[in-house]
Amino acid sequence: MSAGFSLNDDQQAILDAADQYAREQLYPLAQKMDDEEWWPDAEFRALGAAGYLGITTPAELGGANLDLFSSGLVCQAMARWNYALSLSWIAHENLCMNNILRNGSREQVERWVPGLCDGSLIGCLGLTEPGAGSDALGSMATTAMRDGDHYVINGRKLYITNGPVADVCLLYAKTDVSKGAHGITAFVVDMHAEGVSVAQKMIKMGFRGSQTAELAFDDYRVPVENVIGRENEGVKCVMSGLDLERATIAPICVGMAERALDLSVAHARERKQFGEPIANFQMIQSRLADMVALVETMKVYNYYALAALNDVPPGEGGRGPVHKIAATSVMYCADGLNKVLDHASQIHGGVAYIWETEINRLYRGIKLLEIGAGTTEVRKMIIAQELLKG
Repeated sequence: MSAGFSLNDDQQAILDAADQYAREQLYPLAQKMDDEEWWPDAEFRALGAAGYLGITTPAELGGANLDLFSSGLVCQAMARWNYALSLSWIAHENLCMNNILRNGSREQVERWVPGLCDGSLIGCLGLTEPGAGSDALGSMATTAMRDGDHYVINGRKLYITNGPVADVCLLYAKTDVSKGAHGITAFVVDMHAEGVSVAQKMIKMGFRGSQTAELAFDDYRVPVENVIGRENEGVKCVMSGLDLERATIAPICVGMAERALDLSVAHARERKQFGEPIANFQMIQSRLADMVALVETMKVYNYYALAALNDVPPGEGGRGPVHKIAATSVMYCADGLNKVLDHASQIHGGVAYIWETEINRLYRGIKLLEIGAGTTEVRKMIIAQELLKG
């Protein structure tokens, strides 16, 4: 990417191709997903054959052999046309697959990553719990006790994206309760195994159709060879993964904001009041101008963050400049999207208040982006703490 944070020709081609695919294949699914909390299983798995799963995975494992930046571009394009599916894609692609790819052994990577690339497996991340949200590590209650060649896992995970439809889960549990956050271990869990169940499927205000669940683990026995990394060192995987998650969730905000702007421009041109299009009114023009400024600055910082985190080594992250940049990116982009959608709703008037409309669907999605992957308040804490260390 150039110093001006514009996309080069290859990056623009990736964005354009993903945009075309999402417009043609994913946009037609969005209304039904929102109306019925419906999951398009076949269409999601078909992303593998289309080359949109395993973006960061080497070609020999079935992936596209591209980088994190490219992954962000694909997410941006998907979010323009079906933001609910883009969230499920991030949970599968980044939170699960990319974490296994970066932190797993060669045998583990060869065992799970190809299936996550071709769509035969759907992945999720199991971190948050009923009593552990912003303090996901310190308050974690799910335990994994060693028993011979297995660990016995007991506990609950809450608000798990892809939970009801996943085949594998990258799960975090405490293997040494006395060590707090430094007694956590990462496991790959077979979601179809005995002792694993979906306690409840959750119905949401926005991002409907992207499946969310509470997962239950009751004396679930997971083999020792399913441990990712080392026992009690899961915090390295968590923190590095959270920075990448924040950097790749920000593109969802960008894509949604771009779509809201396009819809608002079209509505302003078409809607007539007092005998002329409302686009002729200066107050509507003012809102559109504010939206453009927000969308463009969101895009620039998002690209800057993706570039900054593009080459973060496995186990790194969770501290230093990239930690601050990732938190800043998702905080700024979520806040910007909130403002963009407020302008868009005002331009659309009563139309925006009707559940079935696309602008209403977009508006109902913003709050999750101010909560997920660390709330706005947590993001500000990270930024301030890194700033004050100096």
